[in-house]
Amino acid sequence: MNCALCIDIMSGIYVHIPFCRSRCIYCGFYSTTALGMRHAYTKAVCREMELRKDYIHGEFSTVYIGGGTPSQLDAHDIGRLFHHIYKVFNVAGDAEVTMECNPDDITPDFAGMLGGLPVNRVSMGVQTFSDARLRFLRRRHGADDAWRAVKTLRQAGISNISIDLMFGFPGEPLDDWLTDIDHALSLGVEHISAYSLMYEEGTPMYDMLQRGEIKETDEELSLAMYDALADRLKAEGYEHYEISNFARPGFRSRHNSSYWRQEPYIGLGAAAHSFDLRSRQWNTADLNAYVEAVSQGRIPAEREELDARTTFDDIVTTALRTREGIDTDYVESRLGQKYKDHLASEAAPFIAQGLMEQDGASLRLTRRGIYISDSIMSSLMMV
Repeated sequence: MNCALCIDIMSGIYVHIPFCRSRCIYCGFYSTTALGMRHAYTKAVCREMELRKDYIHGEFSTVYIGGGTPSQLDAHDIGRLFHHIYKVFNVAGDAEVTMECNPDDITPDFAGMLGGLPVNRVSMGVQTFSDARLRFLRRRHGADDAWRAVKTLRQAGISNISIDLMFGFPGEPLDDWLTDIDHALSLGVEHISAYSLMYEEGTPMYDMLQRGEIKETDEELSLAMYDALADRLKAEGYEHYEISNFARPGFRSRHNSSYWRQEPYIGLGAAAHSFDLRSRQWNTADLNAYVEAVSQGRIPAEREELDARTTFDDIVTTALRTREGIDTDYVESRLGQKYKDHLASEAAPFIAQGLMEQDGASLRLTRRGIYISDSIMSSLMMV
């Protein structure tokens, strides 16, 4: 399973912690409420690190502990994870080290524990400041927990905090969303990610939609909400650096940015994905099968070798999400002139319509283009 990338390149580490105390009705990520498996799973992830230590060579510039709800692990298991990460991999001294947490898990003791680890960035799923909508989502925390959590993290020395927000709830008026934005700004966090509520097949919320119990927000209102978000955060000094992400200067998510820049990363844990520039690999999304296989010295993963066309399509669907857009010179140097020519040809109509713009080698979406980004990406791809 090992595939060494023997070049000196900055890379990322992602660790998937699938445990949740309860499932939110919108979540399509792999997660489980089998909390009794936490210790065995942590042990398996540490074993996978040893099995895959040669997957990527070089220094790792980011570490991201995501989920699920990583803050559902106890202090011993969290400490064990970090001990093994730094024992097995060459992590840069100035690495960005992020841990996802639920606001109601941030107690003074928990925050103090994080302060004693390499964690220097926390990402919290706040989603909304409406208690009624939090109950609708089946979230465990209340609106007040967000303020308390931020204060507690600051006191523990965490100076880089990101929050997730959602908009487009069934029946949500624009004024309620504007209130959520104001509450988010009052927290003074360094980073905000905001997403339109999605109805993913297989989730309870999707089933509610199919039964007619709830209705999607209409497109006009959803666009108005997005515009309000982008305008308000820009006015407050946030950089709109990716379709759904906003940061204070110097506080972009370095880890997520590496995905959009097609940099290599190793994914550890059940359902985690890895990328070494030449191939993609993904672990089984089955907790028990993962733990059993790794304990026997096997990595239960599938693998896909990437050809030039697939690599090109990946670049289109990641880089075009960012403020910088696609570096067409990079496309030419990595894949060849015909791919750069394809971009120029397919993008021309969108540039003429004001949906895209070209600035030197950078090909990117305009604000209007973001509204139909999926359609534009599909048109640019070599399917």
